[in-house]
Amino acid sequence: MMGSKARISPRLALAAVAVIALTLSRPAFAQEPKLDCADAYTQSDLNRCAYQDYEAADAELNRVYAQAVAAMTEMDEALTGTGLEGAVKALRAAQRAWIPFRDAACESEGFMARGGTMEPMVVAGCMTTLTKQRIDDLKQLAEGLGN
Repeated sequence: MMGSKARISPRLALAAVAVIALTLSRPAFAQEPKLDCADAYTQSDLNRCAYQDYEAADAELNRVYAQAVAAMTEMDEALTGTGLEGAVKALRAAQRAWIPFRDAACESEGFMARGGTMEPMVVAGCMTTLTKQRIDDLKQLAEGLGN
């Protein structure tokens, strides 16, 4: 029908107005409320807290790994020309092997709760534990090079 105006049904118009009103009433960037992990009790909150613990441990791991690389670099520089260099290369190879080990070990541990709501918490808890152990190992490596 050329020249006729398209008609919108009242039902569709009402739905469009409702969607626009809801969209405009929400903040542009809704933020999740701050989670108090000391008082977490729902499984969802426990999962989030476990993951936050892992993220903190991972950030610390990256910081300590950089320190270990710096210590190994100093060792390699001190050994330049002796044929004994390779501390940084060995550390990088070890770290590259450790990451998939940690991930696979924690995936395996997650099977204790496979398919359940607490599986993410079990996996994240394992990741945190192994990451903290690796942090201790790297600290000992970096500090031990000074002896």
